[in-house]
Amino acid sequence: MTSAQSLDLISPMQAMAREAGSLLMRYFRQHVKIEYKGDVDLVTVADRESEALILERIRHQFPAHDVMGEEGSRIETGSDYKWYVDPLDGTTNFAHGYPVFCVSLAVERRGKRIAGVIYDPTRDEMFVAELGSGARLNDKAIHVSATPNLGECLVATGFPSHKRHKNPNIYFYHQITLRTHGVRRAGSAALDLCNVASGRFDGFWEFNLNPWDTAAGVLIVEEAGGKVTDFSGGDFQIASRETVASNGLIHDALLHEFQEVFAGRGLEPLPSPVAYANDRKV
Repeated sequence: MTSAQSLDLISPMQAMAREAGSLLMRYFRQHVKIEYKGDVDLVTVADRESEALILERIRHQFPAHDVMGEEGSRIETGSDYKWYVDPLDGTTNFAHGYPVFCVSLAVERRGKRIAGVIYDPTRDEMFVAELGSGARLNDKAIHVSATPNLGECLVATGFPSHKRHKNPNIYFYHQITLRTHGVRRAGSAALDLCNVASGRFDGFWEFNLNPWDTAAGVLIVEEAGGKVTDFSGGDFQIASRETVASNGLIHDALLHEFQEVFAGRGLEPLPSPVAYANDRKV
């Protein structure tokens, strides 16, 4: 029996995620007003109310547990148990009416993640993982893909909303696009990780993710048989700003491409828009 099962975490986590997802869908249909946390970081009333709902449920059912939420919820008492709450991953998508977003919840015990739930209310897909018990999608076991070659893979990434001009990911996007079947950018890191876990994507990477972005999704990937590290291949840490997830089979090849880009070796030049414009005139 796992720690999550003995404490009965998964059932209430799923109930919280569904309730929060239902709340999000009500606001989604109303096209809620966009607010800004900074120059470009969006937040909506839906984010705040979803987190408030989840926090209330945690306080009622697990009053001794600590919490870290994206919208500012913090309970830090030194408890053995800590929740990571992303009440709306994919806020920019949500605010613009693009139906790719989710609720992400994870629990760790003494620094080790033991349970994760990610719910996509637009597709009614519930991804669940318990430490040592595998990963599931709507109660059916899921596994990462068996694609062994990077050139045959579909992978995903994300771009930051903050300080985009200081982020080098466009170079990684360009290089890895040339070495795979393609790169997708959907706008929800949590769902990208779920798509790796379920074999829809073969790999995923992103810079500067927060603990609430990755806590549940990383566990789901690992329990589905995948691998998650930092960009150098080191063990993934919850406070890491580097996330590379894969089916495991292409992990070394993906990391090799990262090291080549970091070193500036073998970089294909970006095509010139001026040259393209001139060719159009011919």
